[in-house]
Amino acid sequence: MTAAALGSAGAWTAAAAQAQTASAGKPVILVLGDSLSAEYGLKRGEGWVPLLEKRLAQQKIAASVVNASISGDTSSGGRARFPALLVQHKPSHVVLELGANDALRGLPLSNTEDNLLQITKAAQAAGARVLIVGIQVPPNYGGDYTRRFEAVFAKVAGATKSALVPFLLKGVADAPDAMTLFQSDRIHPTAAAQPQILDNVWPELRKLLPK
Repeated sequence: MTAAALGSAGAWTAAAAQAQTASAGKPVILVLGDSLSAEYGLKRGEGWVPLLEKRLAQQKIAASVVNASISGDTSSGGRARFPALLVQHKPSHVVLELGANDALRGLPLSNTEDNLLQITKAAQAAGARVLIVGIQVPPNYGGDYTRRFEAVFAKVAGATKSALVPFLLKGVADAPDAMTLFQSDRIHPTAAAQPQILDNVWPELRKLLPK
């Protein structure tokens, strides 16, 4: 094992001990995502992650939310950042929303799958429960690629026994008035779409939180 690998293993072991200690207190939900979770093109507070914080407060669920999403991030970028995030924030729950930019850049699906798998395993080793959030690509990518890309998220969730949101933009990208729910780039949802996005994530996330 290399020194780098030993360092990463040590960080995850330390994070596991810290997460176990933190689990006795208030849950910490870490959202590791890209622009779809980072409020790209929106005013601060309009994205689905800040709306999640409000919903937790409304339902009197004592949990904090850390939004570690970065616009343009790929699954490999998230994987590289994740060990430090585990140590810093000691999450009890991780919402993993990455992969869309892998597709936009034409990166191999096998790489995306492996990155998501390793992030999930690292989170679980640190004592966190994981919710994997799937995304779909437009039909112009071709039917075969579209199906294989969509299957990556379910495959990782199944292999790690993680919770799964099959499609983050359900009710947005496939809505009858879909174009009115996207910004001018036709990629990023508007503020009006964010409550629906939260409603897609919330049922599965709520199952993972304390009753």
